[in-house]
Amino acid sequence: MGRAISQEAFEALVKENMEDLGMEPDEALEDAIETLTLQGVDLSGIIKCIPGVNSVKDNPVIQLIDGLKNNENLEKMIEMLDKLYDLCSTEGSDNASIAIKNGGVELLTSLCSSLDVKFDRPLALALKALSSILCDVQSSESFRQSGGPKIVVDILHGSSECLNLLDSGFAVVAAASAGNEIVKESFMDLKLDEYIMEILREKSKYDVQHIYDAIRILLTPDDNRVLASQVYGYARKFAKIGVANVLVDVLRVGVDSARLASTCASLKAIAVNDDICKSISENGGIDVTLKCIDDSGEHGNKIVARACCSLLSKLAGSDANKSAIVQLNGLDRLMKLSSRFSEDPSVMQEVMSIITVLSLRSPENAARAIEAGAGDLAIQAMQKFPSSYQMQRQSCLMIRNLVVRNPENRTILLSNGIEKLIRKAKGVHETCKDAATAALRDLGLDNYNI
Repeated sequence: MGRAISQEAFEALVKENMEDLGMEPDEALEDAIETLTLQGVDLSGIIKCIPGVNSVKDNPVIQLIDGLKNNENLEKMIEMLDKLYDLCSTEGSDNASIAIKNGGVELLTSLCSSLDVKFDRPLALALKALSSILCDVQSSESFRQSGGPKIVVDILHGSSECLNLLDSGFAVVAAASAGNEIVKESFMDLKLDEYIMEILREKSKYDVQHIYDAIRILLTPDDNRVLASQVYGYARKFAKIGVANVLVDVLRVGVDSARLASTCASLKAIAVNDDICKSISENGGIDVTLKCIDDSGEHGNKIVARACCSLLSKLAGSDANKSAIVQLNGLDRLMKLSSRFSEDPSVMQEVMSIITVLSLRSPENAARAIEAGAGDLAIQAMQKFPSSYQMQRQSCLMIRNLVVRNPENRTILLSNGIEKLIRKAKGVHETCKDAATAALRDLGLDNYNI
């Protein structure tokens, strides 16, 4: 974040360019923007207007904010909230920052507080508009200081029968919690975890998309201002009250692909220790995840494939679960998935990540993986996608685990030319250097540091 500047100071600079330097209006504006940008000034939320030619009041976001302040007509309010949401959710625009800088968070939070849940349409739109401008710590702090967490939780409690309100409310929870540990704590203090469990108990509520986003973000340690996040404790609370088991049921029942990916991400966020991973497995979590992986391959859905593989990789962190995955023919099913997505390095990378975990400290699984084709997968992927540094690095990590306790695997891989591919990855990609060096060392090569 660069240095801040006020709207007034920005306009004064443009005016100075015109009056003192004789610049034309457009030139004066362009010069002001360029000068301030070079100086490292943060211009987000600044309305780039020319004094005397146009005004801040001409900006559509400002007009809508001003209009909402003094409006009591519900139909007009609905129209303005809809327009504000469209403007602020437009990717690449500065509209959300303009709204934040001009009191939009405080206004929308207050509006949500004043609307009765029986007015579900304007309230849902107010929540959606609010979620679209909660995009940084500044905005989420304004939301918190305005009493936003309690306001939203009260709305959620009063709208359990309205899916649209629930979805919009949880969208605000997700947006406000992102990157802000204090807001996460506020929601947890309000026992939002227990209410989430209450909602998810009803299968009819499974299609509330943003509830899964809220779970994932509440359990993500993404606030770099905090040295020790509390989210791991929150994850244990979610698991203790049964949210993980309900999420497994969501996967089992089946939802659309967007919710399926979000559910996998939520379940992964809860699986923070060995006991939780084992309990998910005992509830059928591994079996249903593998079935979702099979389905994603059949339907060519790479988003779901990546999400399911990422979840399975986390569950495989438990030694007990490694055996369960292998016994359920997991290695062959993963190889089948990789063949279906042979043109997508991101999916192949996730497959190799699972095999890396399964092979860790397990020579039996390493041998089974080679039999299933993991070695061939690494060679083909490294040959086919030399510029994909993440996949190249993951290949090196997998190879290391496949050979470190299995001398016979070293012979197989070296005879198929793996050394040349690893050395190439090491030379081309700086991020692969350590993983490649370790793979060469555990392949038994003396000159692994070269």
